Amino acid sequence: MLHKKTLLFAAFSAALWGSAATGAQAAVVASIKPLGFIAAAIADGVTGTEVLLPDGASEHDYALRPSDVKRLQGADLVVWVGPEMEAFMQKSVRQLPEKKQLELAALAGVKPLLMKGGDDDDHEHGEEHAPGAKSDEDHHHGEYNLHIWLSPDIARLSAVAIHDKLVELMPENRAKLDANLKDFESGLADADKQVGSVLSPLKGKGYFVFHDAYGYFEKHYGLTPLGHFTVNPEIQPGAQRLHEIRTQLVEHKAVCVFAEPQFRPAVINAVARGTNVRSGTLDPLGIEVALGKNSYMQFMTSLANQYASCLKGD
Repeated sequence: MLHKKTLLFAAFSAALWGSAATGAQAAVVASIKPLGFIAAAIADGVTGTEVLLPDGASEHDYALRPSDVKRLQGADLVVWVGPEMEAFMQKSVRQLPEKKQLELAALAGVKPLLMKGGDDDDHEHGEEHAPGAKSDEDHHHGEYNLHIWLSPDIARLSAVAIHDKLVELMPENRAKLDANLKDFESGLADADKQVGSVLSPLKGKGYFVFHDAYGYFEKHYGLTPLGHFTVNPEIQPGAQRLHEIRTQLVEHKAVCVFAEPQFRPAVINAVARGTNVRSGTLDPLGIEVALGKNSYMQFMTSLANQYASCLKGD
């Protein structure tokens, strides 16, 4: 009798452990942090949200680890931009059931909003790239600019799509998911107005960036990018390259040049040295923003403040 009880207890414990392990794995898994921000808002109180790409890693050259593959396989839902942005995920995602994957760039509502690889450089004042700068094709994987999380309009459509997928997977949670979507749309509208008020006075102030990623954000808020430079974030450019960049900054009367968090300060300082151009940092992946219900709005507000802190100066 004792032996039977022991076996029953062991079986019961194993069942509990198995369900706990499955529960720990099950979550919405987003490829990159900004998509995780949107997913976290919709899944709040229903299921967890995890981000596949570690802080500091690049979506352009990341390689999946075995633990990443397990997370994808155990996810309630996998959210990604698509194979042209996160090529490293393509094989693993294609093995998942259709109902457990969401490719945002392929959504019917998103496709008409996609910007061509060069659209974000198509400005009335006429942009010129720095001599030797790489073309847009070097920055965009394929025909389109797929940094779509920087568009408030596409963010809203993404939230709706995540909501619809989760309702399909977890119909018993429809009321909570509906409420979460309503809250997100309301919060996004408020943040959009706030960001617009921060950036509106900065229209017409020209700047260069080190990463041609911001077209959706710039177009939505009417900013004035002058172009982009391709610079290794780890290595200070040579004398000739620095001269080319500084010449462009001065000739275009740029107010700022923006790098990103992975750039060493020495690289940024070297580029602007000897000019009146200020240097700033933009974070298109929200590295400093914690995952949570309101994180997408915090991310957009933070990005706006990063622009403003450099463009408005003193």
